[in-house]
Amino acid sequence: MTAEPAALAAAGATTLVSLMVTDAWAQARQLVGRLVARGSSDGAPVAELDAGRATLLAADARDRARATREITAQWHIRLHELLRTGAVTGNDLGELLASLQRITDTAGPGPVTVHNSITGGVHEGPVIQSGHITGLTLHIRDPAASVPDSGLRTSPEPPS
Repeated sequence: MTAEPAALAAAGATTLVSLMVTDAWAQARQLVGRLVARGSSDGAPVAELDAGRATLLAADARDRARATREITAQWHIRLHELLRTGAVTGNDLGELLASLQRITDTAGPGPVTVHNSITGGVHEGPVIQSGHITGLTLHIRDPAASVPDSGLRTSPEPPS
């Protein structure tokens, strides 16, 4: 195998694994799944994709680096083997890598845990904390406006 396809296999594996922990994973999984299915009739490569993602998502920060290295090496070998056997060509892998790179360029960050606390007083309306919001409409009742009569009385009224 020439250096270029081997480099494509390495880059493809790295890009693939980086996408496993992003919101764009479904799109990347579909593209990679189609390609790797050429070298297998039992669906095992797609199951390996899902298992790799599950491993990365379950890993804590300390174990994630190790898991990333292991899964990247596994996919480097798998892509290299697809090239070696002729199940895919260097052009196929180059096209996949370009597609994965486009997905990477538009993908957001992976799963993030956010914890917000609000302190210091009474908040009578919505409280929103965000980096970026588009298309949001809030319908806020004016607290100074009268409240519709519910018919409930807290103290008896004198008869009229």
